[in-house]
Formats: sequence, structure tokens, C-alpha cells
Amino acid sequence: MLKKMLNRVYIAPVLMAGVFICAAPRALRADDKQVKPNIHQLTSDKTAKKVNDDIPSGNDQRIPGEVHKHSLGIGIGQTFLRSDLADNGNDKITPDLYYTYSASYSFDFVANAHYSSHSYLNREATIKGLALAIKGKGFQFDAFSPFVLGGFGFYLPSVKRIYNGIPTDTRSQLVFGVNVGAGVELRLNNEVTVGVIAHYHDPFDVRQDVGPVLEGSYMKLLIIASYTFN
Repeated sequence: MLKKMLNRVYIAPVLMAGVFICAAPRALRADDKQVKPNIHQLTSDKTAKKVNDDIPSGNDQRIPGEVHKHSLGIGIGQTFLRSDLADNGNDKITPDLYYTYSASYSFDFVANAHYSSHSYLNREATIKGLALAIKGKGFQFDAFSPFVLGGFGFYLPSVKRIYNGIPTDTRSQLVFGVNVGAGVELRLNNEVTVGVIAHYHDPFDVRQDVGPVLEGSYMKLLIIASYTFN
């Protein structure tokens, strides 16, 4: 059981390292050219607010974004299935919905809702999920910022698989699960933000009345556009 739980979260540090490795060369190139990059460390509301207050209002170097704002976004990208889900369905392009609440300059609350059906021959895999996560932004390069997120969620996976030579639907049951992710985002203006995210979901196994347990996870690679409002 311990080994299985470790496998569920091993991807988080890899994703975190990838984001910061991609972001670091930009800052280094700026130093080589003796250009002072506009980099802010977002450690708290108080820290970020002080940076903004110290900069004249007409200067475009202030930190973009505000707190206590709501955002709705849509993501489009590839869903990669694993384990039982991959055995009974094909990977394909799917949509996702994202809601974000900016609790502070460094942390957001994120809710992700998704549904998709994946067919393969006379089999089918269906995934439904509501993933809740905390999103952390450690640094901001002008309007560009890398982030990581992680949390738990509610999932309703099911498959139609071949059991004893007969297409059989698995038992439908709502289960808990974990989700982790990483990405980057670019704020185009006060309302519109675009970005990319790698979001990994791992629902807990579903025991069956007949046949083996249903297990599986999936990774989503998405392009996201979101709109911020009060």
C-alpha cells in the first residue's frame, strides 16, 4: 500500500523541477546582458503589496494580478490514459473547465471539472472528475509565472471491458483521488490569462462484484485560456 501511494505522488517533484529548469535560463540570460529582470518573489500578500506600493502607479513594472478575484477558464489538450483505462480506451483531445480564486498573491484555490469518453474497438473507458487543489506561485517574471498545484478530488471512472468473452460494464462508484500538476501562465491584461498545464489525476481503485478491481490514472496536457472578474 505504501509503495502504491508513493507511486501516486512521485510525479510532483519531477513536474516542479521541470518548470523551474525551464524558467531559470531566462533569468540567467538577462543577467548576462546586464539587464535587470523584473522578478518578484511572491511570499505573502504583505510582501507583494509592498512591492506594488513602492512603484509609481504609471510604471508598468508593478506585479500584475489582484487578490480575491474569480476566474473561469477552459483547457483543450490531450488526455493520456493509464492501466485499465488505457486497456479499454484510446487517448484523445478533450476539454476541461477550471475555476480559480486568488486567495493571495502566492496561492490560489483551483477547481477542475472534466468528463470524457474514450472508445477502443468494442470497449470504452469513461472518466468524470471534480479535482480540488491549491496552486502555488513562487516567483513572477513580469506577467509570466510558473506554478505547481496539488490536492484531492472526487472521481467516477468506469469501463466497458471484455470479461469471460462478454463486454461487461464495471460498477459505477464515486471515489476519492489525488491530483498534482505544474505549468506556466502569462497574464495578457487584467482580465485574460493564457497558459499550459500538465495535470495528473489518480482515482482510487473501484472494487467490482464480478471481475478484477478497476484501477487507472490519467495525465492531461492542456492549453488554458481564462477570464478574470470580480
